[in-house]
Amino acid sequence: MKSPFIYLRGLRHVDHTVFAVSNGQKYYYDSQFNKKIAYSSGQQVKRSIIEGLNLPFAAITFNWVIDKKGEAGQKEPHSPCDPSFADQLIGGYMKAESGQMTVKRRSPLSISAMRPVHPLLGGLEGEKEPIVFDRSNRPEKHIVKVSTLDEKGNRVEIPSEELEEWLSTNRRSLGPKYYNNDNNKALTRASGLFVYDIAIDLRTLFCVSTNKLEPELFPEIEEKLRKEGWKESENIFGRCLICPKKQREEIIKKLAHSLINWRITSNQSRTFSPMETLAVAISDNANQITFAIRGELRDDTERPTASPKIDKTAKASIFVTPVANAYIQGEIGSADALEKAEQKIFDLIMAYDYEREI
Repeated sequence: MKSPFIYLRGLRHVDHTVFAVSNGQKYYYDSQFNKKIAYSSGQQVKRSIIEGLNLPFAAITFNWVIDKKGEAGQKEPHSPCDPSFADQLIGGYMKAESGQMTVKRRSPLSISAMRPVHPLLGGLEGEKEPIVFDRSNRPEKHIVKVSTLDEKGNRVEIPSEELEEWLSTNRRSLGPKYYNNDNNKALTRASGLFVYDIAIDLRTLFCVSTNKLEPELFPEIEEKLRKEGWKESENIFGRCLICPKKQREEIIKKLAHSLINWRITSNQSRTFSPMETLAVAISDNANQITFAIRGELRDDTERPTASPKIDKTAKASIFVTPVANAYIQGEIGSADALEKAEQKIFDLIMAYDYEREI
């Protein structure tokens, strides 16, 4: 590869659905075509990809505080910042507490919002309706901490026995959940042809910095990784620890599959759309994937219209599925296209020499 980056663009058909949001369907305004455009955030796409890895996840600590009035409020959740877990290594993390050292790892995946391939090829439709958003998956894997405030306003964690009594007395339940059932914050559904773009930085994919000025690791986590066989090395950014080869290969296989086959599963069942994939383009050049899958304005109609285009002259590996023929005239796909795309990503990630700069 000429570049230490892999770029991927996927084209999907979205049918009468909503993307999981807590404050109505997200949209942006396109000033050129005077339209509201629905989108799924890059954060939601990343979460769906991480979910698709099907590997052990790190436990997240959900923090609650009971104020002097006896009302419980949820504060910022904390991750363990442990890259031995695939979701932490691939998804990144940050933990910042008052009086404690801050650690932060940027995700090696840069992910765009999923939005229409052209403003005229997708958007909002349908009547508004209320939404309920729930992120309580894997509750047994998470930790819930509840604190109260002392006379000085400092947080003091409540012992489990006292917490159970408080929950029973107040008829409350606490957990890693985010709900919104406000009829005033309604949603509309989205339909059309949507694209998402992903850039994978192979330089940092399996390398975790040991720089103490901008730490990515707590000292105890760094010691744990060394004991688990993470090798000390150096890349373009400085000293680092490299994930063991056996663990790398397991993650690469799962990641290649998830990058192609991820689905938004956090929606309510009534809003589910399979979001079938029409085409995937893969390249080491970001411009080429945008050339390969794009929308084109048409000049043969009275009012502005657009049509999707898959351009096989682009310098990218392009994989087209049979579904594409339903939306792009003349396209003939193959039933194993996505398997070939998955294998292409696997080969590209495997080919990178992660230990060359020792």
